[in-house]
Amino acid sequence: MRLISFTTEQGSTWGAIADQGIVDLGARLAGAATLRQAIESDGLSEARTVLAQNPRPDFQLAQVRLDPVIPDPGQILCIGLNYDEHRAETRREHTGHPTVFARFARSQVGHGSPIVRPPESTMLDYEGEVAIVIGHKARRVSRENALSVIAGYACYNDASMRDFQRHTSQFHPGKNFPATGAFGPWLVTADEIPDPEVLSIETRLNGTVVQSAGLDQMIFNIPELIAYCSTFTELLPGDVIVTGTPGGVGSARTPPLWMKAGDLVEVEVRGIGLLTNQIVDENLAVENSEAVAAF
Repeated sequence: MRLISFTTEQGSTWGAIADQGIVDLGARLAGAATLRQAIESDGLSEARTVLAQNPRPDFQLAQVRLDPVIPDPGQILCIGLNYDEHRAETRREHTGHPTVFARFARSQVGHGSPIVRPPESTMLDYEGEVAIVIGHKARRVSRENALSVIAGYACYNDASMRDFQRHTSQFHPGKNFPATGAFGPWLVTADEIPDPEVLSIETRLNGTVVQSAGLDQMIFNIPELIAYCSTFTELLPGDVIVTGTPGGVGSARTPPLWMKAGDLVEVEVRGIGLLTNQIVDENLAVENSEAVAAF
């Protein structure tokens, strides 16, 4: 299944992409008004039953605004320096454990919404990644069982303000400006991706490929990340792990390649989909948000 969170004139809900449009599952499944609630209540099985009946679509994609796949995750754990090429271009030493930092849920945007460059900095960089959404409560999960706790996969752009990221040894400030974490376009359920290492990431800026790698090039693979993260925190349904970006980031180039207003950034993960966002400056984004509110 391809599952989305979205907003219409009637409010926010979630549903599935069908051949002819969107099936509103939030309106059909009792007690599952959001995709996170559906995952928590094992509502994805019920969703499959509904979709097997080939219901008539409720909306077309052009009629809705796509929200972050999980707008309200309890945790977003991001992994840094998880590809050797990226580690080398940042001149960081290899570590024996994953580098983990947190992103706020309210820093996210969905597919098609703008990524916002704030007035405090011009050093806005792209980071194409794969995000995993947790499907079952998990604590101290073994590597062997780690894939069984995944609900699904999505594209992510962990857009970063590099100067704020480097103010100290903590990444947090550079990773949490509003409307910088793009998450979408949809969640592809784990049953459709039995082996995530076959996936590959390509990031494009204004049509030019700037990042390209397979997930088999990760330093710490997805089972290892889940095992590690579930050691220091309990993972709950709807939690998100953003698994790291390949080499090719703009800050490592000569001269640096920063995203600016008017740019179009795309993160494509073959087998999942294409996440697209335009860059706007913050004052323009305010005008855009007012227009969305009026919608």
